Amino acid sequence: MRPVLRLLSISTMLAVGSSALQAAVALASPFTDHAVLQRGQPIPVWGTADVGEKVTVTFDGQTKTVTVGDDKKWLIKLDAHTAGGPYDLTIAGTNTITLTDILVGEVWVCSGQSNMEWTVKSSLNPDQEIAAAKFPKLRHFKVEKKTSDSPLTSCVGSWTVCSPETASGYTAVGYFFGRKLVQELDVPIGLLHTSWGGTPAEAWTSKPALTGTTTFKDVTTAWDKQAETYPAQVENFKKVMTKWEADAAAAKTAGKPEPKKPRPPQDPKTSPHKPASLYNGMLNPLVPYGIKGAIWYQGESNAGRAKDYRELMALMIGDWRTSFGQGDFPFYVVQLANYMKRSDQPTDTAWAALREAQYLITKTVKNTGMSVTIDIGEGEDIHPKNKQDVGLRLALIALAKDYGKQIAYSGPEYKAMTVDGANAVVSFEHLGGGLTVTGEKLTGFAIAGEDKKFVWAEAKIVGDTVVVFAPSVTKPTAVRYAWADNPECSLSNKAGLPAVPFRTDRP
Repeated sequence: MRPVLRLLSISTMLAVGSSALQAAVALASPFTDHAVLQRGQPIPVWGTADVGEKVTVTFDGQTKTVTVGDDKKWLIKLDAHTAGGPYDLTIAGTNTITLTDILVGEVWVCSGQSNMEWTVKSSLNPDQEIAAAKFPKLRHFKVEKKTSDSPLTSCVGSWTVCSPETASGYTAVGYFFGRKLVQELDVPIGLLHTSWGGTPAEAWTSKPALTGTTTFKDVTTAWDKQAETYPAQVENFKKVMTKWEADAAAAKTAGKPEPKKPRPPQDPKTSPHKPASLYNGMLNPLVPYGIKGAIWYQGESNAGRAKDYRELMALMIGDWRTSFGQGDFPFYVVQLANYMKRSDQPTDTAWAALREAQYLITKTVKNTGMSVTIDIGEGEDIHPKNKQDVGLRLALIALAKDYGKQIAYSGPEYKAMTVDGANAVVSFEHLGGGLTVTGEKLTGFAIAGEDKKFVWAEAKIVGDTVVVFAPSVTKPTAVRYAWADNPECSLSNKAGLPAVPFRTDRP
C-alpha cells in the first residue's frame, strides 16, 4: 500500500525527509478538507510531482490519470458534477492524498480592500449573527496576506465549515452574500476570500495586463524607479532617526513634548500598493480553481482617479477572466457608501466621480453588476458596520442574473430626462414595484440651468418619474442625484433598494 500524506500539516511533510518530499505528489493550496468545488463545469485539480510520474485523481466514481511534465506540474480536469456531497477526493502517485468532506456547489471569489476584509464579529449585531451561523453547506477559505514581485503558485489557507465557532472571522460581506445563496438555492457555497485593506485595484492586476496599456505601464515604471532609490531612502532615514533621537532626548530634559517620530520608508518591493503585488501573492495561487464568479468591494484607495479607475477595473476584470480561463464569469462590485462630512451646497467630489466610474463599468463590461450602498454608510467611519445589506444586495444580483430568480435586484436607475417648462422630468429603470421615498421627504436632487450652476432642488414622484424643479432655475439643463461624498438622499423602489446616484450631465 502507498503511504498516505495529509497536506493539513506542513510539519508532517517536512518529517518525511527531503528525498521523499521531492518525489511526493502535492496538491495546490486551495485543496484541503472541507473544500467546495464548482458544479456544472469541468473541475480543475492540480499540483506538483516528479517529472514523468503518473498521477491519478479519483472523485465520486471518476478516475483520471496524467503524466507529470518537465516543469513538475500536473493538472487534471474532472468532468462536470452536480451539487452534492460530502465526497472524498483522492490523489495517488508515489504517495496517496485523501481529502474528506468535499462538497460540490457554487464557488465565489471575495476580494477587495478593508470593507471586504471586515469580519462578521465587527459588523452589526455580531453576537446574534455568530450564534446563528449554523450553515454547514457554507465554507470559507481565507488567503493569508502576501505580496510578491512575481506570480506565486501557492498560498497559506484552508477551508473551514461555517459554524458559530468559525464564522466570526469570515469576510462579513462574503458571509452575508453566501448565507443568502445557501438559503435560497440550498446548495453548497464556497467563499474564496482574498483581500487586503487600503489597497488599490492595480495591486490586484497582473503586470502583463498593466504594462500592456500606456496609462498603467507608466504607473508600474514609477514603482520600479522607487525600488531603485529605496537603499538611499533607508540611509537618509537613519540620519533622520539620529537627529530625532537627539531632539527627543533634549525635549525630555527640557520637559517639553516629544517631537513626532518619523516613519520609516516602505520597501516598494514588499508594498501591498505596488502594481501586481497582490495579484502575484494572493490571486495567482488560486488560479485556475473552478469558480462561479467574483464579488468585489474596493475603490476607496482609487478615489481621486475616477477616469483611470474605469479603465483599470475593466482591465482587471478581463485579466482575472483570462487567468481563470472559465469565460466571462460574473463580477459584481459594491459601490462606495456615503462617507465624510455632508456638504451644504451641491459640489463635485472625488467619491461621487468614483461611484460613477463603478456604475459605468457595469454598463460597459459584460456580465457585471453593482450593489448600491449610498444609504447605509456612516459619515464618520469608512467602515460601515451594516455589511448585512451589502451582502444581501450582492446576492440579489446573483440570484436574479445567475440563478434565474424573478426578483428585483437593483434600485431605480436613471433612464432619461425631458424638460417640461421649468421642470425636469426624470424617468427610471428597475422600478421594483414603483418609486417611493425612504423617510419623510424626497431629497438628494440638484438642478442646473443654462449657467450650469447646480442648486438644491425640490422633487416629487409622479407615477414612474420624478419631477425636479427649483425657483431659481427656469430653463433646466441637467439634474444630479446623490452626487456628493455623503449625500442626503431618499429615493428607492418598493422592493426596498436605493436609487443609483447619477448625473444627467455626464461627459
